Amino acid sequence: MEKLKKRWGIDSNFQIIIIFIVFAITGSASAKLAAPLTELIGLKRELVSGWIYWPIRILLIFPIYQVLLVFFGWLFGQYKFFWAFEKKMLKRLGLGFIFK
Repeated sequence: MEKLKKRWGIDSNFQIIIIFIVFAITGSASAKLAAPLTELIGLKRELVSGWIYWPIRILLIFPIYQVLLVFFGWLFGQYKFFWAFEKKMLKRLGLGFIFK
């Protein structure tokens, strides 16, 4: 736990618990929101091949997750941590130009 606190620049165990809760809520919420979005764009699981449906759904989950991560981070008082985390993650994916 201490190694993680040092790596993330966190002071307390309570902060780590809040961060883990935010990650859990964000993951669940983004997966849940992707279902109606896939239907909204006309992709229904029963009508489309799994080889088409699942990659598109996963591609939809990614941007939803990014937005919700910062939102829930802000909601739980950890905006600064999650904004820095978000920028770092997008830079690693080659999308760092978004912040310039």
